[in-house]
Amino acid sequence: MNNSFKSGFVSIIGRPNVGKSTFINRVIGQKIAIMSDKPQTTRNKIQGVYTTNQSQIIFIDTPGIHKPKHKLGDFMMKITQNTLKEVDLILFMVNAMEGLGRGEEYIIERLKETNTPVFLVINKIDQVHPDELLPIIDQYKDKFDFQEIVPISALQGNNIDTLLKQIETYLPEGPQYYPSDQVTDHPERFIISELIREKVLHLTREEVPHSVAVVVDAIEKRENNQAVYVAATIIVERDSQKGIIIGKQGGMLKEIGQRARVDIENLLGSKVFLELWVKVQKDWRNRLTQLRDFGFKEDEY
Repeated sequence: MNNSFKSGFVSIIGRPNVGKSTFINRVIGQKIAIMSDKPQTTRNKIQGVYTTNQSQIIFIDTPGIHKPKHKLGDFMMKITQNTLKEVDLILFMVNAMEGLGRGEEYIIERLKETNTPVFLVINKIDQVHPDELLPIIDQYKDKFDFQEIVPISALQGNNIDTLLKQIETYLPEGPQYYPSDQVTDHPERFIISELIREKVLHLTREEVPHSVAVVVDAIEKRENNQAVYVAATIIVERDSQKGIIIGKQGGMLKEIGQRARVDIENLLGSKVFLELWVKVQKDWRNRLTQLRDFGFKEDEY
């Protein structure tokens, strides 16, 4: 490997639902971050690793910045704010379809507290007329001194290569932290739980809010190593939510399972038997012991 190999950590921040997870999945080429049009879908620092012959970019997809309403919210904000201090570059992602509002101003105030270089990434440009872009750029330029301003469409892939090349120029020379074929630092168990949770959010829409967690109870090789058995429990806060997730004659749970199984098979590269249960644990988002059980480790942040 040549001596000028570059590597570094890049944090993606922005209001909920600006397309951070779609961007990571586009760059990495695999589904590692769950996507939903509900805010606060991402809870943990999801790292996507993008490696070329010249560089390795480690992306950290933080929870959308918002004012916390419960202990889980506090956790998510702590992760985001700590992340800003430990990275080489910050991508502040905004939605081209929405103007600069109080949420963006709140984030810009947080950015003023850091010395890390910041790119403004304007996402969803495929959904606006090109003439509308310049006024958006001017609005943001007045508020903060961005190192670079890059309009993209994470969904369509527009300008992604340009953005990656610009990121590379800002990275320090450094080692290759991960093997070339590794795309995330999260264990498979975590990604599987996220894939199941994504299906719950997609299928139940407004009926089941973000009071859902998924715990993977078992991953075992079966049938002469030809298949993988996965058992998981979906945790909700109320009996009514349990009823919605199970559905009429178990129909909803079956649909969640079928859709999640397809993604899990793609992830593991083998046939999967998926068994799901639903369990009620009242008010779990405000109980620290349960947050720890579900994988939110306070001491990491």
